[in-house]
Amino acid sequence: MSPDDGNDGCVAVLGGTGWVGRHVCDAFAARGYRVVALARNPVPGVRHDTFVRLDLATATPGAIAGILRAERVDVVVNATDAANATDGWEHTEEQFARVNVEVVRHLLTAVAALPRPPRLVHLGTIHEYGPGEPGVAIDESVVPNPVSGYARTKLAGSDLVLDAARAGRVDGVVLRAVNVCGPHPSPVSLPGKLLRLLDEATGTGRMELGVAPDRRDFVDVRDLADATLRAAGRPGLRCAVNIGSGTAVDMRSFVTLFVTSAGYPASILVQRPATGSGLGGAWIEADIRRAGTLLGWAPRIPLGRSLRDMWEAYRAG
Repeated sequence: MSPDDGNDGCVAVLGGTGWVGRHVCDAFAARGYRVVALARNPVPGVRHDTFVRLDLATATPGAIAGILRAERVDVVVNATDAANATDGWEHTEEQFARVNVEVVRHLLTAVAALPRPPRLVHLGTIHEYGPGEPGVAIDESVVPNPVSGYARTKLAGSDLVLDAARAGRVDGVVLRAVNVCGPHPSPVSLPGKLLRLLDEATGTGRMELGVAPDRRDFVDVRDLADATLRAAGRPGLRCAVNIGSGTAVDMRSFVTLFVTSAGYPASILVQRPATGSGLGGAWIEADIRRAGTLLGWAPRIPLGRSLRDMWEAYRAG
């Protein structure tokens, strides 16, 4: 089914109240799906028909399967991430694994146990590949070599999905997304921190922060949600697909563009040198040709508009 067609099916979005999850809910609802959001706590403004309060880090496969069966789910989107708005980045690798690996393991067991297994779209990360070679876009043939505990556990979760899909136990696909920007970011993310700093700068006239001399690929969260919708509508596609803009952006330029897109002069910025995050080296650019070929997808929202919309949504409340 084309993502432009209507739909009367049901999608369950795990992590449906998170930054990415809420936009996934919106994208599926706009296409006529009945949306079931699963998360620890409800969040105002998330578009769904049913909210199921569930701590996925402790939920058993049986509990997950029971919910999917009761809701007659046709599609499952796993938008969970151990580095979410509540938990942040300050974790050991074992702690990251509780969500990035064990939740995936339990979800796969639950999905495989259903009499009519739903389509599964798992959201991974470009950081699973590890550091990129400067000037070279990362395509899906690159052998993953992640360099952080977070990225290693995300890769382990994605590998579980791909192994199960190749073995025929689930009908699953993995989307490896680059850095995300756009409305309603997690406060622990770089965009979330930029919003807070600019908000403070509106009173002081000065926005000071450390910026690494890295280049990163950014995609709007709504474009990622659209890619998720398209992947759900292509059953039988069982591989990894990169989702990004296909352009590595200098981080100093990214921060400056954020400030000017929000309507403020670049002169309020005081940028000092800093080291990178260590998630994926100093260069990240995704090769997105497979997404175009298999999903009919391409990014539509320019970076400047994404950052402007992010700021306006923040100011609106």
